[in-house]
Amino acid sequence: MIVTIDGPAGSGKSTAARRLAERLGFHYLDTGAMYRAVALACLREGIELADDAKVAAAARRIEISFSAARVSVDGIDVTAAIRTPEVTHGASIVALNAGVREAMGLLQRKLAAGKQIVCEGRDQGTVVFPHADHKFYFNADATERARRRLHELADQGDAAALDEILAQIRKRDERDAQRSEAPLRAAVDAVHLDTSRKSADEVLELLVDTVRGTSGE
Repeated sequence: MIVTIDGPAGSGKSTAARRLAERLGFHYLDTGAMYRAVALACLREGIELADDAKVAAAARRIEISFSAARVSVDGIDVTAAIRTPEVTHGASIVALNAGVREAMGLLQRKLAAGKQIVCEGRDQGTVVFPHADHKFYFNADATERARRRLHELADQGDAAALDEILAQIRKRDERDAQRSEAPLRAAVDAVHLDTSRKSADEVLELLVDTVRGTSGE
C-alpha cells in the first residue's frame, strides 16, 4: 500500500507522515530530504545551483540512502547538515530542476517498490505515485506555517523574524505553484485537510481513520 501526503512547507505533512507510518507499521519516505541532499552535495562541490545541467548530473550521481531517521549521501550521514537555512533555500532552487525531479522520482519509486509506505512531498500523489492507494493534500494558513517554522528554527538554536519567514514561505509557495515541472497541486482524488487549527494528534487520527476505512471523509 502506498499513502501520499502532499502540501506546501509548514503544513505539517512531514510530522503527520512520520507518525502515520509509525502507527501503521509502514516505511516512511521523506522526499524533501532528498532534494535537500542534492542541494547540500552541490553546495559542497561548489556547483552553482542555477546550473541546471551540472545540478541534474549531481542528482543522478550521488547515492542517497535512509536508515531509520538518518539520511546519508554517498555513505556520509547528512541528517543535521541538510536542515540548515542555506540548504533549505538551496533545496527550493534545485527542486525546480526538471532533471533533478526526474532523478528523484525514479529513486522514490525504487525505494517504495514492494513496500507498505507513506510518502510525503509536493508531487507524490500527482506525478510520482498517481495510483497511490490513499492520497492526502495538506494546507494551512501561511502565518501559521511561518510560526511553525519559527519554532522549528528556535529548537535548532537559530534566530529568525516571523515576517522574514512568512515572506520566504509565500515566495516558496509561488515558486512551487508556478514551476513548469511537477507544480504543487492537489491530486484530483486527494483528501484535503486544513491543519491550521488542528493538533498533530487530531491530524494523525484523521489519517489513520481514513486509511483504515473507518472515517466518513
